[in-house]
Amino acid sequence: MNTSTTPSNERPLRDYAAIGDGQTVALISRGGDIDWLPLPTLEGKPVFAGILDPEYGGELSLAPAGELSASREYVPGTNVLQTTYTTSTGTARVTDSMNLDIGGQLPWVELARRVEGLTGEVDFTWTVAPGTALGSSSPWVDLVGDREVLRCDGVSIALTGLEHGPQPVDEKALHDVALRGELRTSPGSEHLLVLTATEHEPLYVADPEIVQRRCIEGTLGTWREWSEEFTYHGPWADAVKRSALTLKLLIYGPTGAVAAAATTSLPESSAGGKNWDYRYAWVRDLAYTVKALDGFGLRGETHAAISWILRTVRERGPEVEVMYSLHGGTCLDQVEQDAPGWRGIGPVVTGNRAQGQLQLGVYGDLLSIARTYVEGGHVLDIETGRLLASIADQVCDLWHRPDAGMWELPEEHHYTSSKMGCWQALQDASYLAENGHIPGPVHRWDSERGRIRAWVESNCWSERRQAYVMHPDTEALDVSVLLHARSGFDRSQRMSSTIDAITEELGAGPLLYRYSGMQEEEHTFVACAFWRVAALTEVGRLKEAEEAMEELVAATNDVGLLAEMISAEDGGFWGNLPQGLSHLALIQAALTVRAAREAGTEDAS
Repeated sequence: MNTSTTPSNERPLRDYAAIGDGQTVALISRGGDIDWLPLPTLEGKPVFAGILDPEYGGELSLAPAGELSASREYVPGTNVLQTTYTTSTGTARVTDSMNLDIGGQLPWVELARRVEGLTGEVDFTWTVAPGTALGSSSPWVDLVGDREVLRCDGVSIALTGLEHGPQPVDEKALHDVALRGELRTSPGSEHLLVLTATEHEPLYVADPEIVQRRCIEGTLGTWREWSEEFTYHGPWADAVKRSALTLKLLIYGPTGAVAAAATTSLPESSAGGKNWDYRYAWVRDLAYTVKALDGFGLRGETHAAISWILRTVRERGPEVEVMYSLHGGTCLDQVEQDAPGWRGIGPVVTGNRAQGQLQLGVYGDLLSIARTYVEGGHVLDIETGRLLASIADQVCDLWHRPDAGMWELPEEHHYTSSKMGCWQALQDASYLAENGHIPGPVHRWDSERGRIRAWVESNCWSERRQAYVMHPDTEALDVSVLLHARSGFDRSQRMSSTIDAITEELGAGPLLYRYSGMQEEEHTFVACAFWRVAALTEVGRLKEAEEAMEELVAATNDVGLLAEMISAEDGGFWGNLPQGLSHLALIQAALTVRAAREAGTEDAS
């Protein structure tokens, strides 16, 4: 039984903190329950998925009895979480760490939960009970010699500890498929639980003494070393640094791919239906990540991400997909799973229906990745140069076509932001060719780029609204066009008045809905609000940008995380989390404001 009286799929999303190891991510509630943990990778089976299924999602809990209050924070410069519990009998601190090897990931998943007594005495209970992996498997307890091993399809889990009070496995435990225990802290006491997991390979069983002495402190040291390499001096530094650490959790270490979010099926709407699996790598998100990583001086991650996407496109081409699996494969088709979902809002899905869509903006994202890399003083290989030149040629032929747009809509149109993305792709291709990085007919690319601009200005501008519209067949507005203040497509009065029209129709305080009509269907989209900050800055309205940014940074949860959406009514989180695009947008907005300050940009507001 969970120690909290709130069912695991009813807990506010704001209550979660995230930890990870570059392979997978765990979500930990304020009460000490790990309600989401795919094993052994983020794309793997969600063996612990209580956030979506309170009855069969499994339980991984460590919580005090008689809890009165809990405060938590990340150890500075790390993704190791510390929670201090105060009860009527004493205080204790829990440190949650997904352990790392020196300089990288372990070959297995290793979760350490250390309990330290501070004052008085505090009684804790713990449970480790794997779930059904969204109805796909039936877990069991396997007695191997004198050790209990938890099995869920091909995933094997071992539990060890120090002074952790395990209860012997009995018929009830075998029936419930659970390991349980109790412990009591006192001033200066230390207790430890260590979970290790593998899939379709031998199971490593951790030595708790080594974990206690070396692994947790080593993991803290590895995170601190990474943070020291990270360079950012500017406004909102704490929020920017936490966002960078959060993005690091979403970088899949074995390949360099960047997951859009750590979860699946957390709803965008209380009405249901808008539930997606975001545990894949979108080219768009990777482009923004590369810009952020490069700007922070993080060389290894920048190179790994760029090399991965270019290699993947080359192997999977010639068409550029919207997204890829974290291993570089084609994403799975969307499948509904047997689980009720968060707050009973379904469906729960794996896979993603956007696979195979035509989204023209992805070409601008891909070419911008290459431009970011070479602007850092680096050099493309010959094969990549030829690939990018051929992609630029594709853009010349494809930009005339309707597509699904940035928002992956089922009805194709000539979306304005998609055409702007094609313009950006050819602009970056010309830059790369003129500087000797790729071959190609620059004159053709420049000529076609001029045609795109003329088409957008003639067909996508509304005199009545004084704004760029979503596509030529509508007067609806779309926040994604604001991205192209930063791309350089337009920083004129037209873009400034578009910001005003979008703010008036789609604004909710500093927050924004994605496009016209979404006020009735879903919650505000966090990244859009930060895109507005950057666009305001690009058109010279710095004071407005700074005021909005202050409010938005304050909208993170207590440990600095952001979900995909925020309710304009009560500030609650909605959608998958932590959401990479939200944190990327925060970072880019801060970098844009910082650059404007350093340049002494005149405020035209």
